[in-house]
Amino acid sequence: MDVEPFGPGSLHWETAGEYRNLLVAGSALVLQTMHPAVGAAVAQYSTYKEDPWGRLNRTLASIHTWVYGGAGGLAEGERLRELHKPISGVDEQGRCYHALNGAAWAWVHLSLFERFVTLNRYFGTPYTEDGERRLYAETRQLGAILRVPEREMPPTVEEFWSYFDEMVAERLEPHPTALDVLAVMRGTPMPPGLPRPLRRLWAPVGAGSGEINYFVTVGTLPPAVREKLDLPWSARDERRLRHLGRAVAMLIPRLPERLRYMPMPFHARKAARRLRGLERALRSA
Repeated sequence: MDVEPFGPGSLHWETAGEYRNLLVAGSALVLQTMHPAVGAAVAQYSTYKEDPWGRLNRTLASIHTWVYGGAGGLAEGERLRELHKPISGVDEQGRCYHALNGAAWAWVHLSLFERFVTLNRYFGTPYTEDGERRLYAETRQLGAILRVPEREMPPTVEEFWSYFDEMVAERLEPHPTALDVLAVMRGTPMPPGLPRPLRRLWAPVGAGSGEINYFVTVGTLPPAVREKLDLPWSARDERRLRHLGRAVAMLIPRLPERLRYMPMPFHARKAARRLRGLERALRSA
């Protein structure tokens, strides 16, 4: 496959490994599972209810490999497609689905672009028009790594937003899986491997974190999606979310890199800097 892997200097390299991406992880899954084919596949094949932490870790490992794995990102894209090849069936309304249906496969990928834009609007610095175009060009690059059909990816960011609005209005539905995802996140399960002395404390902590996660998830969904899912959201809720967003946006840039980035991205960025330093030293020798 003739596609360039990601590396230092790309927007994805700078942002895809940040912990703050977890703030839109839940809403990304809600958006994705509102597509009927994706919702049916996740309901019948995913472990998001039985093993939510394991599923999250596997998803993050895959995403980080696409972006920070160099040539390994291309192999991961191929592995992911092979993994999804046998996922097919009939949903509760009798509709046939396949995980690699071009439109559904594209929606899972392209909806992440909208989530990145929303993340930065609430919890960072909003993208400029040029920044948004650059990010979308990289999204298409990532789509090539994941072998999303070219015909399913709008060629420009302006066409993407028309595509996104049309998907929300005409294709997405209040799928039972999306509603179930929202219900599950309110009761955050105990992380595996939690030390025994901390397990008694998890009930109130889990309940509190679940409510915050639910609040942020609902608040960052597009208004048309909230309406379709019949999720109430008030002006007061929006003000509270904006206050939280400003606090996060102020804090994140002040954190040391090891606290801002998840482990694999942190080590990849560190290794890339060492390599650049070595190359400069060799050129000046």
